[in-house]
Amino acid sequence: MSLKAIVKSAISGDSLVLRGRPGPQGQPPKERVLHLADLQAPRLGTSTREDEPWAFEAREFLRALAVGKEVSFTTIHSLPSNDDVPRDLGSAEIGGADLSSELLRNGWAKLKEIKREPSEEDLKKRELENEAKAAGRGIWNPHGQTARAVHHTMPLDSQGFVSEWKGIVEQVRDGTTLRIRLLLPDGDHQIVNIALAGVKSARAASKPGEASEPWSEEAKFFTESRLLQRPVRVQILSLPNAAPTPFQSTANAAPASASIFIGTVANGLARVVDWHAGMLSASGGMERLRSAEKAAKEKRVCLYANLPASSANASKTVAVANGQSREFDGTVVRAAYANEAREFLRKRLIGKHVKVHIDFVRPREGEFEERECATIRYGNQGSNVAEQLIERGLAGVVRHKRDDEDRSPDYDKLIAAEQSAATEQKGVHSGKEVPPPKQPLNLSENANRAAQFLNGFKRQGRIPAVVEYVAAGSRFKILLPKDNQTLTLVLGGIRAPRAPRNPSDKAEPYGAESLEFSTHRYMQRDVEVEIETTDKSGGFIGALYLNKNENAAVALAKEGLASVHAYSAEALPWSRQLFDAEIWADYDEEAEKAAAPSDEKDDNGALKAEYLDIIISDVRTNNFGFSVQILNTEGIASLEKLMRDFSLHHKSPTASPPGFVPKNGELVSAKFSDGAWYRAKIRRSSPIKKEAEVTFIDYGNQDTVSFSNIRPLDQKFRSLPGQAHDARLSFVKLPKPDSEYYPEAIDRFRSLCEGRKLVANIDHREGPLLHLRLIDPTDASAAQDPFACINADLVAEGLASTDRKGCRYIQAYPQVVQKLRSAVAVAKRDRAGIFEFGDVEESDNE
Repeated sequence: MSLKAIVKSAISGDSLVLRGRPGPQGQPPKERVLHLADLQAPRLGTSTREDEPWAFEAREFLRALAVGKEVSFTTIHSLPSNDDVPRDLGSAEIGGADLSSELLRNGWAKLKEIKREPSEEDLKKRELENEAKAAGRGIWNPHGQTARAVHHTMPLDSQGFVSEWKGIVEQVRDGTTLRIRLLLPDGDHQIVNIALAGVKSARAASKPGEASEPWSEEAKFFTESRLLQRPVRVQILSLPNAAPTPFQSTANAAPASASIFIGTVANGLARVVDWHAGMLSASGGMERLRSAEKAAKEKRVCLYANLPASSANASKTVAVANGQSREFDGTVVRAAYANEAREFLRKRLIGKHVKVHIDFVRPREGEFEERECATIRYGNQGSNVAEQLIERGLAGVVRHKRDDEDRSPDYDKLIAAEQSAATEQKGVHSGKEVPPPKQPLNLSENANRAAQFLNGFKRQGRIPAVVEYVAAGSRFKILLPKDNQTLTLVLGGIRAPRAPRNPSDKAEPYGAESLEFSTHRYMQRDVEVEIETTDKSGGFIGALYLNKNENAAVALAKEGLASVHAYSAEALPWSRQLFDAEIWADYDEEAEKAAAPSDEKDDNGALKAEYLDIIISDVRTNNFGFSVQILNTEGIASLEKLMRDFSLHHKSPTASPPGFVPKNGELVSAKFSDGAWYRAKIRRSSPIKKEAEVTFIDYGNQDTVSFSNIRPLDQKFRSLPGQAHDARLSFVKLPKPDSEYYPEAIDRFRSLCEGRKLVANIDHREGPLLHLRLIDPTDASAAQDPFACINADLVAEGLASTDRKGCRYIQAYPQVVQKLRSAVAVAKRDRAGIFEFGDVEESDNE
């Protein structure tokens, strides 16, 4: 009676292992060994016995012919079983072709001596054997077999095997462990034991009586049915050190089209192995494995059938910017080179906009509070800062327990980064003993020590430093990295309100706000410090600069979070900036706007055209701006009469009242550098220096005048409002003051505008500040083009650029925008001024 089965493998050129169909849940079917009757083929060797001549070729012929295919077989005689596997003598056919006849015809087997009376079938087989002999096929080849060595132990140059090879799977030990015959280019064979990279299945029993782990037999059958005695490509990824032992390695083993390790995981028959991530992440292998594992867990198949419910710690993404503070644990990072790692993070992240993804919440354990663990990304590329730390050898990766889902979404990339750092022996992987960091010298320990360093600091000027700690709004702990020194810096010229030292401590008004401002603005930033003197406790008094230009004391005063200490501020080089900042801190912009007339539909809308005849009376160069007088008005006519009377009034030798000290904001008479007297307003008065900074309200000029040249303004000269109006250019801005083009831009503006009668249109009102479009009435192009203006001319000459940030109303003037675009195109074409080396315009989104 003929039976059907699937050929599992070929033992040799005359023996097959057959199996049935798998069970409904993928259970392994029963097996039996079939020896082809009356045939004898060469036997393959073992680690202790060499192959018989032509054994491999004979087995290969039968393997290629039969493995994986369905056969019809008939048993003639049963043999004693081996390890509970039935053994039979018989015959087999595939697609109507008798296997014995095919072997004899191709010369890969020979007939045994038959003691019975030969049948017609026996005679046909003898004829086939004789034909093969005559043709010299297979084992009858008269030239004999080509010499071949089969190696079972690891060669001395084992690392040379870390490459891709062709091979044949000889044995499947479990779902992810294989024994493979590598076909070497010189004709030799190397037998290797391979563990599939990135996955591990349950362990199957290797000898009778030994228990198998759950789902191990199913995993083994899954791999056997797809890989056993199939040709594969083997990419060996890692090897142990060379030794006279069986060849062990980790590899990807794949049939001609796809890799098997994805299938074992997707069917729940193997788990992902984290420590192989470094080998597979670069090629995307770990990503595919994780995806397959996730699908298997969702289906709860096989190994994941009893998987507990997923953690309740929902992940979330938080964008953290300046002004907000959150505390996190970085996921899976363990710092080793603590100072280097901290410095790396400081330079990469402090003050930057980052995206924080809360991966999981670590519950409270003993004395440790509950912590949010997160992945932090920054920059346009979304770089993971943990990965950057690890690839520089500044941190290690925490290994998780199996099925622990509380981990970084980039865990495999972190493993790969760590392996790369270990290969290149970076940081903690260098094997070098790093001495503990030397404690920095505290220069503010006492007043005597501070005094020793004062003169040296004053000679150096600005010194690069890092803000280590903010104790109060105006008090900082500073690190000087170059000399490994620390000092206490107190900002000179101001007094910040006292901040609370602990939650129960009572602070002065705005003390907490001042501390918070300085902390968020300067904590752990690269700064420059300039030392002026020391205090009696060893603190250094001076200035702190951020980004070279921002004076911390001035910033605090401008925000109204510190008051200017007039006595100490007088001697400081930046005293004028401090007093100006304090004035602006008291400025009520809303009240100013409410008092000023406005024709705007909204803050950024277009104004009704309002052309005025003006003359520019003053140009300020420190921070570009200018003052204008509006001509042909009653105010100007009245000013001319007032100035005649004012001149006559001051021809008398009237002196200031005894003890007269002008106050900030007071209207006075002041003598200008030309020797004439004008109406003025006190900007800042210094009783110590006996001088005051004033603004001449009818012309816009600013000057410092001694008290001897200042008199109280007579009441009869107070009724007429100041005729100078502060103004700026509409739509455009000049280069920054530190630009090499700034002086040229100022000079060009003066040559075009200063002292000349012009026409101006008010495009926007910003409190008392007018945004003006300046038109030269003598310019012929202005008569042809209604949008021609000096503003656009400066842009076309490369001495100004479009100001989208400072002029939010620009979109309300589309024709002007088009004019400015044309001017920018001209400047770019001619590479004029600031466009000499390319585009400096802001994007529309900035």
